[in-house]
Amino acid sequence: SHTNPLHFFYSIKLQLVFKTFYFTIARSTMSQNQNKPQAHVMATAAAAAAAPGLMQQIGMAGSAAVITVSFIHPIDVVKTRIQVSPEYAALGMGGTVKKVVGTEGVLAMWKGVNAAWLREASYTSLRLGLYEPCKIAFGCTTPENTTFLKKFAAGSAAGALGSIAGNPFDVLKTRMMTAEGKGSPSIMGTAKDLLAHQGVGGFYRGIDSNIMRAMVLNGTKMACYDQTKGYVVQYTGLAKTSLVTQFISAVAAGFFMTCTVSPFDMVRTRLMNQPADAKIYSNAGDCFIKIIKNEGPLTLWRGFLPIWSRFAPTTTIQLVIFEQLRVLMGMKSM
Repeated sequence: SHTNPLHFFYSIKLQLVFKTFYFTIARSTMSQNQNKPQAHVMATAAAAAAAPGLMQQIGMAGSAAVITVSFIHPIDVVKTRIQVSPEYAALGMGGTVKKVVGTEGVLAMWKGVNAAWLREASYTSLRLGLYEPCKIAFGCTTPENTTFLKKFAAGSAAGALGSIAGNPFDVLKTRMMTAEGKGSPSIMGTAKDLLAHQGVGGFYRGIDSNIMRAMVLNGTKMACYDQTKGYVVQYTGLAKTSLVTQFISAVAAGFFMTCTVSPFDMVRTRLMNQPADAKIYSNAGDCFIKIIKNEGPLTLWRGFLPIWSRFAPTTTIQLVIFEQLRVLMGMKSM
């Protein structure tokens, strides 16, 4: 059969009409996009750049935490010795430093730092990195519906998740820091000894108190930092990205953290450090009761000064580094 020339002509014409229509619409759309206000385009680009990826946030939080703990670890060693030993508690911070350095050497102040690095890379990376996603999950989508309680809840949730991941390294760190003597215990040796005597459960000793501590600590830290930052911006006119704003907010958060966390920190340290063959406390609640009954309620705040001495610089350096890393990655300030 032969193609009808008239049909062929109409089909070509129809194709040309469709193509003309298509290119007209395409050109109109491009023209509209080009005529959009420049400010709107820039705002859209800025919003896209400011949207942080979850792994980005966790990675930056872990980096900030590992850098910070490398400098702050000696204070943690002093704090832990004071909490577990009445002898060191009587000596105070200065006396404890003098005795540890005198009998065990300067490097004893960094005992357990490798376990601390692993702890920060797991625990702190999650509790800092998950804060903003948790805020969104709790409904903090606009300034109007972002309350202090929601911020506290978001910080607590992130802290609990981080604590579960970091507990094994927390146990190892505590045991290594309290080991007296010239030699510095290895992380593998400490882990093998713990596994041999207490099994896998030994790595999760004190998990209940550690989760409670992490929830109170991170809830207080992130909510107070976030809230104080808003007040500083409101009453001083400084920008959120200002180092002064970040410094003031972090120092305030560090103080309030010490007030709320000290009792949980004491209980956690006691539970993690009790010997395998002499179980003194059965759980966090039992530990709280026995400390209050046998040593008085103020014992829960024993080591307040070294804890604050650790929290103040740790919180400040950690949050400032985290904020600066966010800026370097093209993300907005918290």
